[in-house]
Amino acid sequence: MDIALYLLAIALIVGGLIGTVLPSLPGIPMIFGGILLAAALDDYHHLGMTWLIILGVLAAFGIAVDFIAASLGAKRVGASSSAIWGAWIGTMVGMFLGLAGLILGPFVGALLGELLSSKSVLRSAHVGIGTWLGLLFGVLVKLVLSLIMVALAAGVWLLHV
Repeated sequence: MDIALYLLAIALIVGGLIGTVLPSLPGIPMIFGGILLAAALDDYHHLGMTWLIILGVLAAFGIAVDFIAASLGAKRVGASSSAIWGAWIGTMVGMFLGLAGLILGPFVGALLGELLSSKSVLRSAHVGIGTWLGLLFGVLVKLVLSLIMVALAAGVWLLHV
């Protein structure tokens, strides 16, 4: 049974790494859950409470970045709430359209949302780009934090620090 649970922990971590890029999966919580499961199976021998708290703080920061990044990018360029909603909807629709949809979905959604709100094409394009850059920044920060979490957990596990 332990082997099946360790495989589940690994699946959660790998799925979480994928989820840091795909908006449909809660990547960072999945990674932390996989690490926590592996630590519990090991009776916290390799990963103790101190390391789990450190990893938990990193996870909480990553989740906060996920919520804040797009809004900061949009607010920085003065986007309306319609543009922010449009970027979110564009992201959700875009994930079903492959890589191009993931890249262009938030931009097109923010552009259309701002266009509905302001009627200015130039302003809408500016807001779309700002929102898209905010989302891209958020994904990059989440990916880096996810890789740091996995590297720290693996390093501590293997070196038994």
